[in-house]
Amino acid sequence: MNVIYISPHFPTNYYRFCQELARNGANVLGIGDAPYEELCDELKESLTEYYRVSSMENYDEMLRAVAFFTFKYGKIDWLESNNEYWLEQDAALRTDFNITSGQKSWDMEKIKHKSAMKAYYKEAGIPTARYHLVDTLENGLKFASEVGYPVIVKPDNGVGSNATFKLKNEAQLREFYASGWSTQYIMEEFINGEICSYDSIIDSHGNPLLETGNITPVSIMDSVNDRSKVFFYIVQTLADDVRAAGRACVKAFGVRSRCTHLEFFRLLEDKEGLGKKGDIVGLEVNMRPSGGFTPEMINYACSTDFYKCWADMVCFDRLTLPDYPEKFYGAHVGRRDEKRYVHTHEEVMSRWRNQIMMTGVLDPALAGAMGDRFYIARLDTAEQLAQFEEYVSAEIN
Repeated sequence: MNVIYISPHFPTNYYRFCQELARNGANVLGIGDAPYEELCDELKESLTEYYRVSSMENYDEMLRAVAFFTFKYGKIDWLESNNEYWLEQDAALRTDFNITSGQKSWDMEKIKHKSAMKAYYKEAGIPTARYHLVDTLENGLKFASEVGYPVIVKPDNGVGSNATFKLKNEAQLREFYASGWSTQYIMEEFINGEICSYDSIIDSHGNPLLETGNITPVSIMDSVNDRSKVFFYIVQTLADDVRAAGRACVKAFGVRSRCTHLEFFRLLEDKEGLGKKGDIVGLEVNMRPSGGFTPEMINYACSTDFYKCWADMVCFDRLTLPDYPEKFYGAHVGRRDEKRYVHTHEEVMSRWRNQIMMTGVLDPALAGAMGDRFYIARLDTAEQLAQFEEYVSAEIN
């Protein structure tokens, strides 16, 4: 089996996808822009061959790399990056080389454009926020008067919470329009809800092989824009309504043979036209794993190996690991370099030494949403989860 893995060196933990593919007997063919000598030893050992391009943004170079591997190794069975930034390019390469195992260019509209997602959420029976594709100031003012302030504006085709803003009044809305923009923005009514997700690995028939989810009590948008606390966690038990909503979306979006990170709001108050407090409302879909070290958090929470499960899906269309019954909470708390904290790093590591599974400094590309320094812990109870978050996040005012 010939598998091309795009950007196997970044994020740094993604070498493990290649490692597990190799262990399953696949020819793993890497394409990236890092010099070969800078790849970690584990990645080098997992790759059958590596093709370096000067820029992964240069589609001609990427075409030549895939063509080279096709000429040398024969038909390519799989091409993937598992990275939101490269999904459209992945799809274009699959389309151009007729790689049938993943999404093609014509699938991108419904999974990359937030406005296009609305119809598929509706097909799944899940309500979503009212929206307006930003054009004139007059129309923006009209929409805001209909739904009320604040309103949320973000790129219709964007990655994460980049360039996402909460406009609290007319003055801020006018300021947004005056600033200008180079991409299509979408404006949505504000939803007072806690973000929860359906994270899964789906087989070639659209059936879930692995299911879990996370909860983000603090809005990532607010965390990025306000440089505030970073805290989210993998649930010990996936809520039935989130599971049902996730499976309905998988069916509506036609998901096959890939990871999902499907985001929802759980309403914190009644919202006319959307539901009652506690109901599920659609936010947006992401057809890749949740970012950063979330795969590791899933491993700790679910007593599994996310990378192995994905590689098993690719190679065998089934899982080979046993399902271990013991489940935990997998928590991520991020700290900001510019803030001062009540407890030092050494105190955190001492107090929670039996629970902390990972800590480190994040790449600037990830730090905005996930903190400059992160702590990932495996916790037994909801009470312990709350205590860990409070201890690590407590700031000196």
